[in-house]
Amino acid sequence: MTKEQTIQAKSEPRLTPIENPQSLKLKLAYWYTERMIGKVLTPLKVHYARFPEGLGLSRKIMQTEQKCTLEPKLKHLIKVYIATLNGCAFCVDIGKANAQKEDMNPEVFDDLLRFEESDRFSKAEKAMLSYIDEVTRNKHVADATFERLQEYFNERSIVQITLLNAIENFYNLMNAPMNIGSDELCELMNGN
Repeated sequence: MTKEQTIQAKSEPRLTPIENPQSLKLKLAYWYTERMIGKVLTPLKVHYARFPEGLGLSRKIMQTEQKCTLEPKLKHLIKVYIATLNGCAFCVDIGKANAQKEDMNPEVFDDLLRFEESDRFSKAEKAMLSYIDEVTRNKHVADATFERLQEYFNERSIVQITLLNAIENFYNLMNAPMNIGSDELCELMNGN
């Protein structure tokens, strides 16, 4: 089974989702996500139901991410590409769903794994994808990869790209090992 097939496969989380949390903080988090998204997200029911102290970290990460000034398409490309590389079905799903909310053409994601050959991506996007690919796979980048990125992005943008890549890898490392699959958020949003 390829990584893509693994991502698409619906599977059960390794820890049973907690449907009815005891703490008021978690009850509020469940209510809020159901109200905003239409369902309680599986990572909330698996991770944070068992360790609610982690909610503060996720909130802070989201607030930091919102301050990034990269154009939305670049943010979505980073998230979905890294989640695809890492085999995180939940993160691919939520990344595509968020892109869908912003009316981004979903067909662009079809070419992500062959971005260098695709004409759907600009030279700048290809340089960025090459950089985050190398960072994710190797934790380091060659000088040529970094220099290519510098041709299209200023220092502030490079730091934001690197930060968003690290954030996505963090979420992937939380969800993929726990076997948290797609919450079918794209389908949910198509129904609204």
